[in-house]
Amino acid sequence: QVQLVESGGGSVQAGGSLRLSCKLSEYTLETACVGWFRQAPGGEREAVATRYTNGGFEHFADSVVGRFTLSPDRPKKMLDLQMTNLKPEDTATYYCAANHGAPTTTWPPCSDSAEYNYWGQGTEVTVSS
Repeated sequence: QVQLVESGGGSVQAGGSLRLSCKLSEYTLETACVGWFRQAPGGEREAVATRYTNGGFEHFADSVVGRFTLSPDRPKKMLDLQMTNLKPEDTATYYCAANHGAPTTTWPPCSDSAEYNYWGQGTEVTVSS
């Protein structure tokens, strides 16, 4: 069982920045995928930024490319998401997730939420215009 705890959400104005942190109870070579997902009110959950542990392949949603970066720290069991130049459409609940001990089959690797078997409870991000 892997626990994930997110922190760092809040309210900012458009153009501002936030850093989300995720503390994992397990983050080893068996953790095939780690990532951040988000779900806006009335919307579907989407992958924001994901990382395939074996090889370090990262994938970002088109809408956040150039604005969001991932900072994984496997020894510290942390996965941070740095968000800059935030826009109102970034408003959502952000979830940290991990695939631990399960196979990965999609391409790009780790970009499908169905591949993740552990999830945090989420942290709210609100961006006002």
